[in-house]
Order: sequence, then structure tokens, then C-alpha cells
Amino acid sequence: MLDPGKIMMFAAFIFSIILHEVAHGYAAYRLGDPTAKFSRRITLNPLAHIDLVGSVLLPLILVFTHSPVVLGWAKPVPFNPYYFRDPRKGIMIVGAAGPLTNFCLAVIAAVLFRLVAPFGGEAVAVFLAYFCVTNVALGVFNMVPVPPLDGSRVLYGVLKGEWLERYMRLEPYGFIIVFALLWVGVLELVIGPVANMLLRVLLGV
Repeated sequence: MLDPGKIMMFAAFIFSIILHEVAHGYAAYRLGDPTAKFSRRITLNPLAHIDLVGSVLLPLILVFTHSPVVLGWAKPVPFNPYYFRDPRKGIMIVGAAGPLTNFCLAVIAAVLFRLVAPFGGEAVAVFLAYFCVTNVALGVFNMVPVPPLDGSRVLYGVLKGEWLERYMRLEPYGFIIVFALLWVGVLELVIGPVANMLLRVLLGV
């Protein structure tokens, strides 16, 4: 029999990454790039965003191995910076849109949690807590400035000259770097304190 708590964690994760990706596409669209719209990625239909490994297999493994947080990824939303009036600024805005959406969702979930929890709506309160934790984790994780995470796009808009050239050389090895940092626990040392601080503020735990 499936654990209702695990189902809630997985549901919270799927909904959160869908909104994360929609935010990327919508931001690009507002900046004049129709690529995501033409690719039918500005939609809440999960089938348009789900990646088998990052959206299903990895999160399920984390859930059923009792991980305190659930992480993963969806299919990247395509965008074309040549449509932007200022490509560097546009890339930074599109990159930041996903994590900022996660942080906004975490705040909304925390407010609703504080309103619902005192009245004994246990199932709803638990889901809202999971939803808040998931969005904080996704937001903080994606702001790590290592390609292909969103933080790298934000940093791309800040760096210039030789520093930018050196930084862009990391992009082909981005996934390897991210997984290596996860494997040795470096990302946990960075993400954990920040996420825990935000959760103490939001949920009071």
C-alpha cells in the first residue's frame, strides 16, 4: 500500500517543477521570444514537461529512500536569446524566473500552512508543508551558479570579459560538476543551511 505522505511529496514536486518551467517559458515570451509558446511549453500539462529520469525515477527513488527533500528536473524549456532586446539581461531574467517562482510558491504555501494548521486540517497542512519544503529546495538548488542550473544564467548576465569566457568553458562539464558536488556532499553543505534558514522563517520549524 502506498504511503499517503510519499504520494504528497511526489505530487508537490511534480506540480512545483511544472510551474518552474512554465515560468521560464512565460518570462521568455514576455521578453519577445515565442519559442516556448510554439513548442507548447507554456502549459500546465505535465506531459509537456516531464523528463523520465529527472521528473519520475530520481524523485521516486528519493521519496522511497526517505530523503528529507525531493530534487530532480524537467525537460528544459527552449528559448532563443536573439529575440531579446538585451540578450544578456534577457537570459538572466529567464534563468531567474524559475527559482523566483519556487520561492513565491513557498511563501504562499507557508502562509496557507499557518492559516490551516491551527484548525486541524492535518492532510492539507502536511501537503502545504511538503509543498513549501519542495519549493524552497528547488529554488535554492537551482540558484547554484553551475551550468546548467538557473543560477548559471543569472551569473552569465553579471560576468563580463575574460571572467565570462572562463566561466562559459565550464558549460560542457556542467552536469558532471553538479553530480560530483552532490555525490561528495558539497552542495548539501551549501544548500542545507540556506534552505533550513528559509524554512525556519516560513514555517517556524
